[in-house]
Amino acid sequence: MLRNPALKTIHAATQRHVSSQVRHYSRRALTTLAAFPDLRMETMVQTTPKHGMDVIHDPLLSKGTAFSLSERERLGIRGLVPPRTQEMDKQLQRIIRNLRECRTPLEKFVFMTALQDRNETLYYRLLIDNLEELSQIIYTPTVGEACQRFHSIYRRSRGMYFSSLDRGQMAAMVHNWPHDQVDVIVVTDGSRVLGLGDLGANGMQIPIGKLSLYVAGGGIRPTSILPVVLDVGTNNESLLNDPLYLGMGHRRLEGDEYYSFVDEWVHAIQNRYPNALIQFEDFKYPHAYNLLHKYKDNICCFNDDIQSTSAVALAGVLAALKARGKAIDDLNEERIICVGAGSAGVGVCEGIIDCMVEQGKVKSREEAYSKIWMLDQHGLIGNSNLSSSASASPIGVGDRANLDERQLCYLKKDMSDRMSLEEVVKAIKPTVVLGLSGAPGVFTEGAIRAMAEGVEKPCVFPLSNPTHQSECTAEQAFEWTDGRAIFASGSPFKDVEYKGKIRKVNQINNAMSFPGLGLGITVSRASRVTGKMFMETAITIANMATEDQLKNGVLFPGVGQLREVSKEVAAKVCEVAYDQGLARAQLRQGVSLKNIIEESMWDPEYVPLIRVDGHM
Repeated sequence: MLRNPALKTIHAATQRHVSSQVRHYSRRALTTLAAFPDLRMETMVQTTPKHGMDVIHDPLLSKGTAFSLSERERLGIRGLVPPRTQEMDKQLQRIIRNLRECRTPLEKFVFMTALQDRNETLYYRLLIDNLEELSQIIYTPTVGEACQRFHSIYRRSRGMYFSSLDRGQMAAMVHNWPHDQVDVIVVTDGSRVLGLGDLGANGMQIPIGKLSLYVAGGGIRPTSILPVVLDVGTNNESLLNDPLYLGMGHRRLEGDEYYSFVDEWVHAIQNRYPNALIQFEDFKYPHAYNLLHKYKDNICCFNDDIQSTSAVALAGVLAALKARGKAIDDLNEERIICVGAGSAGVGVCEGIIDCMVEQGKVKSREEAYSKIWMLDQHGLIGNSNLSSSASASPIGVGDRANLDERQLCYLKKDMSDRMSLEEVVKAIKPTVVLGLSGAPGVFTEGAIRAMAEGVEKPCVFPLSNPTHQSECTAEQAFEWTDGRAIFASGSPFKDVEYKGKIRKVNQINNAMSFPGLGLGITVSRASRVTGKMFMETAITIANMATEDQLKNGVLFPGVGQLREVSKEVAAKVCEVAYDQGLARAQLRQGVSLKNIIEESMWDPEYVPLIRVDGHM
């Protein structure tokens, strides 16, 4: 309670002024289809009906030791925090000092999670200022171990869980989420987490980590994100037998039961958040493709493993063309091997095929397919009638009966089925080899050395996550190619010194695409996500490296420049949304699109906090 009469008068006047501003803004937003609330409002003042310890314990409101004396008075927290006010710079010094004392990446992950749970503004300031380093903690590769041990390191709930117990209740459940505006949702069923397989409800760390990158890298507001797990069970025996496991203790729903479960959730989300972008994450094959096919033309959604991975991998291939002195539209001249025929592998290759067709240098989509050789766990997807192996089976029999129509597009009728990687390399002399298998070491020394014999600068891209699932290491790639490789991996590797020269390592990280895509979708209020958006995202990223960087083996900016990359990607996505007639937000006359995007990006800074009545 305010004891000083003068303070009471000022406080009451401030409440009336802020309430009037908020009411005026709300009416204006409804009539202008604004892409974002005007963030200048947030830099002026932030309002809350909360008081006392409720403010301190709310991570979206708490400033820790940075509350001013006037804020402490009007929010009823005087005496509830240490008396000396310390601004964000001092808080960051303390946080960084304590972070450096953590001995392992997992300890750092737990430390960062605890910070996020008590002060999100400080968390995101720290993350943005140290994005290159800390993205590896809050996301890959550390997030893989965090998922595996989620049920052991669980501290506090974040996000929403929809389980098999909730059938028929999801439409009501979505209203339990405390925020009325959600711009981006990341959802997983935990069936194929990174390269680690089925982790069930433990997969929640993936949506949380992805959305942290949406905020830090794309400027999406932390109040406008929602991480979700669809807990349809797990087939992971170790989790089913673990008494500490927090998910449903039954085997996975499958078939119609599974798809009706997801459908109920989608309709529930659409009912409350019809404008939200939904990112499907870490769904196993073929569910990933089936869900994308079902919803992509009806709601604003995409699959990160299929489409975002494809965009960044395509950006890497296009940038590698430039690094070898070729033009981006020479893609049809590449000979590409893809090891991995799951949702990610097929998705990446389909993106490359789309680009070849768009460039117009192939006569048909079938000709584009002839430029890519795909291997699954058995070897090349080839013609079993040509196989000399006694174990080979005709297509449609045995293991190959599981191939679907997307995979069969890559079947090579003129080559034996189940040829090894090294055999395929020697036969076709590839320029690019992609790894999306989740099988560590599958890029063998023999295969990579054979590749290096056929091309001057072999492109070696082991893209599986986390690091220990990578198809080869950076050191191996440079050693086996005599230092000539153009190397890009899914998980981070350090630059390699080989024969007295530093060889540059690139990371083909989905984070280079999805934060900018989400920002562009949200600013334009696009009603759908299209393949054209992903292709333009890839081209935008591929064109960001300078000539000097390309000569030194650097294909595109690192994660440390993610916010700048996101601005460029968002601008291109917005352009596509308006060109395709999908944008619902009205552009302000005389204001450039890039300026609108930059103004829309949330930046973690403390602003004055005012208590207002719960009803305005």
